[in-house]
Amino acid sequence: MAGYKEPGFQDRVALAAKAREAALAKLKAKAPLDPAVIAERIAKAQEREAAQADRAAQKLEEKRLAAEARAAAIEAEKEAAAEAARLAEPPPKPKKPKPTEDERKAERDAKYLARKARKGRK
Repeated sequence: MAGYKEPGFQDRVALAAKAREAALAKLKAKAPLDPAVIAERIAKAQEREAAQADRAAQKLEEKRLAAEARAAAIEAEKEAAAEAARLAEPPPKPKKPKPTEDERKAERDAKYLARKARKGRK
């Protein structure tokens, strides 16, 4: 009994060529496709692509609107915090106008008279 013989390079090339020919013959044996069927397949593929593009555009628009809503909410929160801080501050005190020369003289005289009265002088 003969042992197992390893196929050589030429044997493998011939086997691959036979397999290729068999596959080609099988493909050619199928009935040719009708142009109407091909057109229908192309139309379905285009519809799928259009629907997919619409969904992608819709998702993108939803993301944009969500980002705008988040930005508006953050801005409103900042404005509310600023308004709360503004309301929490006490109102600024009005500045006293500088006293005139006559007012300063009258104040000085009043202090002098009060000091004299405390010491018991006339």
